Amino acid sequence: MTPEDLIAHYALEPIPREGGLFRRTWAGPERADGRPEGSAIVALLTAEPDDYSALHRLPTDEIWHFYLGDPLEMLLLAPDGTSRTAVLGPDVLGGQHPQFTVPAGTWMGAQVIAGGAWSFFGCTMAPGFTYGDYEHGDAAELAARHPAEAARITGLGRP
Repeated sequence: MTPEDLIAHYALEPIPREGGLFRRTWAGPERADGRPEGSAIVALLTAEPDDYSALHRLPTDEIWHFYLGDPLEMLLLAPDGTSRTAVLGPDVLGGQHPQFTVPAGTWMGAQVIAGGAWSFFGCTMAPGFTYGDYEHGDAAELAARHPAEAARITGLGRP
């Protein structure tokens, strides 16, 4: 299986601003506020230089699921100023996660692990995602708040 096979099979399209390719696979019933009860997507990132999930945050928890390909490295910048790295992948006993929950309000960015070629994964939210939820990160501001991660923040920033 290749990334091109997945792109064709799922009719993946570019994710606005964030980067990568995606397809929404489910949206729950609409709530009174117009949001879906929940939503799910599949997404693809490759190791190409400009293909990564740019730093962003959401107002609700987001669950990431690893499906195929190479591990995906996530940089997480918490509201309390701490940072951590989580790796989505199949090596559970080696510390990778097949499923990982990013807490609401956490800045997140992701890229295929060094040496990898592509990663196919999914994200689920409840209540469901709307484009109004998405807050794009400013790399300079985030690097100032998290100086120990400045190089990685710059690498996951996108204007």
